[in-house]
Amino acid sequence: MRARLLDATVECLFELGFAKTTTTEIAKRAGVSRGAQLHHFPTKAELVITAVEYLLDKRHQEFLSAFASLPAEANRAEVAIDLLWSIVSGPTFFAWLELMVAARTDPELRPVVAQLSTRFAETVQRTFLDIFPRPQLPNPLYDIAPHFAFAVLQGLALDSNILPGHGHAEQVVEALKRIASLAISPSS
Repeated sequence: MRARLLDATVECLFELGFAKTTTTEIAKRAGVSRGAQLHHFPTKAELVITAVEYLLDKRHQEFLSAFASLPAEANRAEVAIDLLWSIVSGPTFFAWLELMVAARTDPELRPVVAQLSTRFAETVQRTFLDIFPRPQLPNPLYDIAPHFAFAVLQGLALDSNILPGHGHAEQVVEALKRIASLAISPSS
């Protein structure tokens, strides 16, 4: 029941936005009674935060699983960018975006979203260091690679959502792959 509530919450955030997402609509989509929803999550804020955290954790595990199954000859930098783009250009990012925008003006959400953002950034950094060992020679691109990649992909996702059909997304993703290869090259 908990997973159904969390999935329904993300669905609502993606389709309706934060302002129009209600606990009543979430309970309806999850196929649970309002009382059951309130038992698990007494407030909308708690439900939304938990749902986004659940989704980010789930996407992180999917990323790790996909990466673990790569053949040895795969270009790991390119695959990482493709995987990140599939995550950032989908409902996960837009649910997260809805929460971030709501937290900007909501004093109840702001500290919790800030804490979640910090944890997510730490997870991204730790995962990056695990997957891509530090190069032998100093490389300033390496140190900012995960932050740079997310900034570019999130901006691109926003741009693609607001201006669909402009056809630049594929070119930007390809350019980012080339930059990522420079940033994480073991011989750097």
